[in-house]
Amino acid sequence: MTPFLLVLSSPSGAGKTTITKALLAARDDLGFSISATTRPPRSSEVDGVDYHFLTPGEFERRRAAGAFLEWAEYGGQRYGTLVSEVERVLAQGRHVILDIEVQGARQLRERRPDVVSIFLLPPSVDELVARLGGRGTDRPAGLEQRLRRAVDELGEAHHYDYLVVNDDRTQAVAEVAAIIDAESRRTRRQQASLERVQALRRGLTELVATLSRPAEQQGKG
Repeated sequence: MTPFLLVLSSPSGAGKTTITKALLAARDDLGFSISATTRPPRSSEVDGVDYHFLTPGEFERRRAAGAFLEWAEYGGQRYGTLVSEVERVLAQGRHVILDIEVQGARQLRERRPDVVSIFLLPPSVDELVARLGGRGTDRPAGLEQRLRRAVDELGEAHHYDYLVVNDDRTQAVAEVAAIIDAESRRTRRQQASLERVQALRRGLTELVATLSRPAEQQGKG
């Protein structure tokens, strides 16, 4: 099996990070690419585990050197996927799961034709607003901006290979897992099986050649 890149995107609050963590906990054939960011770490975050925390200058230096497979800016901070991180996971024979936004996913589709992309949809407007904390008359700061961004992000959904509605988390995880299993079995990713096909063809060709000889020639052989 040839490992591939799996991209999960969604509007904020639609569950891509939760589903990513659930898949990583359940499957040994997945590895996570640790993103780089210019934002400062939170108190519970560890450099090199949660993110690679870079200064803006270091991020720009690496970007200019081509160290990022994709990058984007959100809320005044930069985020990116390091080529070295992706190659690290692929070298382990595992698929790389990337939890990224639509800008980064667009860049990945352009640079890596082998990428498999899944867009996670919220079940409804009301549920998305509730997940963002906008229950009842309570409207947290920044809600309008996040909803405006969600409108733009949903406009990118038709570019993805698959759409999964995240109504029930368990069901959504199962659907994404089924996609991974199906994509793993695509002919182009089954080099060992393709080699077996060629071996079978050779064996059958030899058998047919033997059977097509006149009986007396077969006996002499």
